[in-house]
Amino acid sequence: MNPNFFVLDIETKNTFFDVGGEKNIKHLDLSLACVYSYASDKFLSFWENEISDLGDLLKKSSLIVGFGINRFDLPVLEKYFKFNLKSLRRIDLLDEIEMTLGRRWSLDSLARANLGVGKTHHSGLEAIRLWNEKKLGELEEYCLNDVKITRDIFELAKLRGYLYLPENFSTHLSKIELDFTNVITEASNEKTLF
Repeated sequence: MNPNFFVLDIETKNTFFDVGGEKNIKHLDLSLACVYSYASDKFLSFWENEISDLGDLLKKSSLIVGFGINRFDLPVLEKYFKFNLKSLRRIDLLDEIEMTLGRRWSLDSLARANLGVGKTHHSGLEAIRLWNEKKLGELEEYCLNDVKITRDIFELAKLRGYLYLPENFSTHLSKIELDFTNVITEASNEKTLF
């Protein structure tokens, strides 16, 4: 695996309601960003005041993996960096599933169906509550857990070539085939942007 691969998740200090709706996503403020680095085999945390360190990592990335990063994480992060985040090669697991099946699944439901574990909290609103209550250790644990789950789901999909998806109101699981071979090969052979 290319050492410049990262798994990313972020949390914010405020909600869409606070900023006037999803159209104002760029007005959301970062509380915490967490990544898993394949190079160091470590999980890293970056609070808002450490955001330039995250930027340095992302500039070196060959591939960023996340869950909902195209619609949430990267648009929120844009205001913090002077480089184009959309130019970074990425795999958004949520987008991959939605493009194939036309609907979304939660990270929690995917984790339960494929890993046998769920998220520590079920809503991003929980992360905002933890921030507001100054429970920073719990917030960091929450975000790091999401990164770990995302990494594990990505690794499982890579290994098997598919993921299980729970069907509504049923214990039955459907299967979605996912093939990241081309993206991973291209990213592994590519020089970083900076």
